[in-house]
Amino acid sequence: MINNNKEIWRKTIISTKATLQEAITNLNNSSLKIIMVVNEKSEFKGTISDGDIRRGILKGLNLNSSISEIIQYDAIVVPPEIKRHTVMQLMKMNKIYHVPVVNENLKIIGLYLWEEIIPPISRPNLMVVMAGGKGTRLLPHTQNCPKPMVPVSGKPMLEHIIERAKLNGFSHFIFAIHHLSQMIKDHFGNGDSMDVRIDYISEKSPLGTAGGLSLLNPKPKLPFIVTNGDVLTDIRYGEILDFHNHHSSSATMAVRIHEWQHPYGVVRMKGVDIVGFDEKPIARSHINAGIYVLSPEVLNEMEMETHCNMPALFERLQLNGKRTIGYPIHEHWIDLGHPEDLVKANREKII
Repeated sequence: MINNNKEIWRKTIISTKATLQEAITNLNNSSLKIIMVVNEKSEFKGTISDGDIRRGILKGLNLNSSISEIIQYDAIVVPPEIKRHTVMQLMKMNKIYHVPVVNENLKIIGLYLWEEIIPPISRPNLMVVMAGGKGTRLLPHTQNCPKPMVPVSGKPMLEHIIERAKLNGFSHFIFAIHHLSQMIKDHFGNGDSMDVRIDYISEKSPLGTAGGLSLLNPKPKLPFIVTNGDVLTDIRYGEILDFHNHHSSSATMAVRIHEWQHPYGVVRMKGVDIVGFDEKPIARSHINAGIYVLSPEVLNEMEMETHCNMPALFERLQLNGKRTIGYPIHEHWIDLGHPEDLVKANREKII
């Protein structure tokens, strides 16, 4: 139970009057994947999880929406005197990852975390990392270095991806490589140094963000993760896999909300008549986050060693009647496409 360092679990506490944006910021800052909500008297009212925020976003809530619609007011809590073994059984039975410790005065005094009680679930699913790009936008850092090997916080991007996936129980990786591929092989080898298994597929020519998957041999028998080798995030890869399976999807794409505020007041017109005004309206859209889950049958839609990008693959699946879905993410995420992105990643230490 996290109760001996107030700076850790207290970071998860927010007011019932908070907005969705404040809740997302709270989750990202604490990294505990749970929010504990209190009223003006600091009395416990409920919890908010990653999943609650995702469901709120899918229902159309925006970043300025109140959290009141997504608070779990009937959240399971335990008293201080409860035994650790009982908490473990409670979490298993209810399939929950966090349990607040609340005293008789409704004051929060601690927090139990699933990962501190039970080891991560071992995932037999494969994770494919697309690591063959030249990274021309990241010059001069990629002059003599494969883009996924460019260091962030002292380690290559690929190491960060593997370490994050290991925390989620993944242990088998395949790197799709092309540009300066031997440098990647020399560094990682078969994965023993990181206590994982790493295999490679080599593209004779650049095949895009999906084309290299046609080289998988043998083909996976279970749904598998695909991630761009230049995307760093602290999402739980296991959760997007579970989301994919729950919705019986053929292909799932991690999507991130992007909001952009118009710098001017917008005048709505019909012909020459002014029919309304919008003062600096906010446009909201979902962008591709470069992380996917694919079911094995998706590979039947691909042509061997033919260039193909992920959006094109998703469109092909849709035309063939396959289900494709989006998985909203709000966690720390950065696409290291430009030198300024690299500076930002190192400065903010997002990994």
